[in-house]
Amino acid sequence: MTRHHSRIPVRLGFEETSLRLPLSSIMPLREVSERIRNSVKYAQIAASIEEVGIIEPPVVARDAEDRDRFHLLDGHLRVAIMLDRRETEVVCLVATDDEAFTYNKRVNRIAIIQEHKMILNAVKKGVSEERLARALNVNISSIRMKRNLLVGICPEAADLLRD
Repeated sequence: MTRHHSRIPVRLGFEETSLRLPLSSIMPLREVSERIRNSVKYAQIAASIEEVGIIEPPVVARDAEDRDRFHLLDGHLRVAIMLDRRETEVVCLVATDDEAFTYNKRVNRIAIIQEHKMILNAVKKGVSEERLARALNVNISSIRMKRNLLVGICPEAADLLRD
């Protein structure tokens, strides 16, 4: 028996190139409150941007009526920090769909084992523990604890902790 598969075109989720946009053309979907601006997470992101720049570009969608205006779908804290730093532009990914919930519901916090591996990889590539601590806005002893997390742990036990 032969199956006939209809070919359904795959629609791209993002425009093919990222854009450097004026921050004034980006409209946030929500305000970043003073409570959030004073949070540890905000301070960590700000320290990371200060140290190494924006790693993950904000995600925007074009306004349906004004193609030079953009709705911010993901990256509200990053954009708020850029504005606080008096930056005027930011490189963004331009989504072809404006459904913010799609991005926000996929946010994952990394497991401690993943964090351990990321720190080991960064150190292996020559990033100093001091620079990592500054970038993550944490005490250097926290970096060292996470680096040494699996010292003395057998590979089988570490594998169980991965997820």
